[in-house]
Amino acid sequence: MRRLMIVILLILTAFLSATADASDGKERSATVTVEILLNAPKDVTSVRLWIPYPMSDAEQTITKVHVSGNYGAAVVYSEPLYGDTALFSHWKGAQAERKLVYSFHVTRREHSAVPIAPDSRPASKKEFKKYLALTDSRETNAKLAQYASLITVGKKTELEKARSVYDWVVDNMVRDPNVKGCGLGDVEKLLTTRSGKCADISSVFVALARAAGIPAREVFGIRIPGGSQGDMTKAQHCWAEFYLYGNGWIPVDPADVRKIILEKKLTIQEAAPYREYYFGKVDENRIAFGTGRTITLNPPQKSEPLNYFMYPYAEADGKPLNEDLFGFNIGYRIQFREDGTISGFVPPGKSDA
Repeated sequence: MRRLMIVILLILTAFLSATADASDGKERSATVTVEILLNAPKDVTSVRLWIPYPMSDAEQTITKVHVSGNYGAAVVYSEPLYGDTALFSHWKGAQAERKLVYSFHVTRREHSAVPIAPDSRPASKKEFKKYLALTDSRETNAKLAQYASLITVGKKTELEKARSVYDWVVDNMVRDPNVKGCGLGDVEKLLTTRSGKCADISSVFVALARAAGIPAREVFGIRIPGGSQGDMTKAQHCWAEFYLYGNGWIPVDPADVRKIILEKKLTIQEAAPYREYYFGKVDENRIAFGTGRTITLNPPQKSEPLNYFMYPYAEADGKPLNEDLFGFNIGYRIQFREDGTISGFVPPGKSDA
């Protein structure tokens, strides 16, 4: 009985500690406004627009949503595979201009999920099938398996394996500031070049973790820059999560570690505090949109599936208005106004573009 009481007390202590950590987390609040003035020909008969639409969850609260403009309809839909959500709108008939203004208030909390009860049991392959899927290339998958085997050699638990993959990515990938947007996350090429932006570096972590048998996924979103207000049109950001049995989804951001190393001109050794922070935590200066790759939007776009959905996407008479995945040419800007901040971890930079 005494031994049982000790076990119960230990469990209760761990629970209270975790609860206290969660309540002490840092947060940031802002109003975000997306202004669209589409660069579409006046005489096209149908224009459709999809904008990433963040939802409330444990790390962020979305309120005060407001949509206005001269559109024919504006509806919120989610795609069925990953649940990524979009504000969909359309215009019918020739129009001199096509406008939409979408704003929301966000309170974002630091996401801290440092494992407190690591478990060596693997996650269910059936339940996490889509988060264990590799690429469409047998050759690339064989290479990933080889890398993962070498990186995790001697590691017994899922946590040890995930940490080994994370450390390998931090040590071997570099940030390339010349890559457009957040990068394309082409793992096959990245295993050779070992350089890119946040979507590239996060995708390598996800691919290697999956090859090691650990469910993993990218998180696509946008960063709230420093300051009280300003532009965030090109502040999109991607990080990653892996699943640990008994703990849930654990955030990691090796891309931000490499960004800090580049911008602050740090050595790997000097970046140790950032390496530790971004394994199990991500700061409050970001808004999550979704986790899907190879996305067919809802309603479906006429083009091929999108690599990921982190930027507005538009079509005119069934043809993409976007010059590329990032769509900076279609005519939009994103701005923020901060409502108040509890001082937290200093973000590494304003933008990934």
